[in-house]
Amino acid sequence: MTKLYIDSKQKEGFIHPEIYGHFSEHLGRCIYQGLYVGESSEIPNTNGMRNDVVKALNEMKVPVLRWPGGCFADEYHWKDGIGPKVDRKRMVNANWGGVVEDNSFGTHEFFELCEQLGCKTYVNGNVGSGTVQEMNEWVEYMTFDGQSPMADLRKKNGHEKPWHVDYFGVGNENWGCGGNMTPQYYANLYRRYQTFVRNYDQENPIYKVCCGANSSDYEWTEEVMKTCAYKTPEHLHCLMDGLSLHYYTLPNSDWAHKGSATDFDEAQYYTTLHKTLFMEELVNKHSRIMSKYADEDKVGLIVDEWGCWYDVEPGTNPAFLYQQNTMRDAMVAAINFDIFNHNCKVVRMANIAQIVNVLASVILTEGSDMILTPTYYAFHMYRHHQGANLLHTNLTGNTEVGINEEEQVPKITQTASVSSDGTINLTITNVSIGQPENINVNLAGISNFKVIEARILVGKMDDYNTFENHNIVSEVDFKGYTDTDTELSIELPPCSIVLLRIEENQ
Repeated sequence: MTKLYIDSKQKEGFIHPEIYGHFSEHLGRCIYQGLYVGESSEIPNTNGMRNDVVKALNEMKVPVLRWPGGCFADEYHWKDGIGPKVDRKRMVNANWGGVVEDNSFGTHEFFELCEQLGCKTYVNGNVGSGTVQEMNEWVEYMTFDGQSPMADLRKKNGHEKPWHVDYFGVGNENWGCGGNMTPQYYANLYRRYQTFVRNYDQENPIYKVCCGANSSDYEWTEEVMKTCAYKTPEHLHCLMDGLSLHYYTLPNSDWAHKGSATDFDEAQYYTTLHKTLFMEELVNKHSRIMSKYADEDKVGLIVDEWGCWYDVEPGTNPAFLYQQNTMRDAMVAAINFDIFNHNCKVVRMANIAQIVNVLASVILTEGSDMILTPTYYAFHMYRHHQGANLLHTNLTGNTEVGINEEEQVPKITQTASVSSDGTINLTITNVSIGQPENINVNLAGISNFKVIEARILVGKMDDYNTFENHNIVSEVDFKGYTDTDTELSIELPPCSIVLLRIEENQ
């Protein structure tokens, strides 16, 4: 019997809403056709943004959106994407298929999208092929409230008041597509470039994100932290607010043959989950290195690219990274959410790659049609943890499941949190393909409670929604629990996520 003890009075950290963040890049059909169709499109839109997609994302509660990349960011020159659209430069998207980028979605459109989503903004600057002046002028264009060349240009282009940039990334993957730099070279460039990311609004400073490591490149973290956040006897010289980390879950280690998104067996299912658990080790090891140079409240870990990466769907452009999304991906999402939640003192933000039509998307579109993926429902069920406080839990009797002995994974993963209004949010996932699990939940510190919401996402490991059938996988009401004054008994089906929201009876 698996038992979960929850101490409703012991808070262990604040779960930043941005942990449930998203990422949009000029890649394939993420921006164009996915988020943006243009004002003249027959697809219903508001100022060019798809109404159906925006509505679904608002229901899922997007806290922050990262743009314009990704690899695209270090070839993006922001002035190409402002002004009348007929005058905007057309360029080659060299990273993603050599297609023509017409720059009809630029700075103004990004902020319009974020306003419709009610989310924070995360802008990635160009270090790889851009200049300090270019980055400096972009920040001025976006954020300066006064008279200056760039502020005047923004006003000329139709936006009188400045926007607020919540997060600004100084480069992206500069160890790879962002310039193939050494950590020492990038760290010194970062010191220079970040100097000119000015805080024109002193009351709401920009959170500066330094380019961090690719997966387990701990040397990168060490060298960058040593150069950009170092201590002297008198002072901590911290030139960053956050350090990024990228890690993708691949069923197969061969990037040329990563594995199918939909055609996989039980062994590949458990291999995928086992590999995604590596995120826990990455968070722990990188954060330990970071703590040598700055306290966790000074520099946060920003996991701004994560998720599953498979072979593209047959018959699609291989550079567009379009893949389907099954219950396996929902399990991967739940595992990562729980890792981030339980490390919320360290993890400041995370951004799944990517939001629509690319990699581990929450939404897929075809023309005017749209489907929600299992990963969408995982985000939707976990949304109540945003801005809540993590509660102390103790899970006993949890077994491991898997086909191969070396790739066993914990059967149950969970997060318990308490919202500001006192509501307890409990998400529990059973990753087993065929074994249900009975779980007794003890709520210490509450003498009498009631369940006010109970939802479940459940299916076979390879279930996914299609444009012919939108509802093969969907979130529904959950009845498989009984409760007494202080204890819950939950019958958790295989391959499922359950959400319970609990209030204390007054």
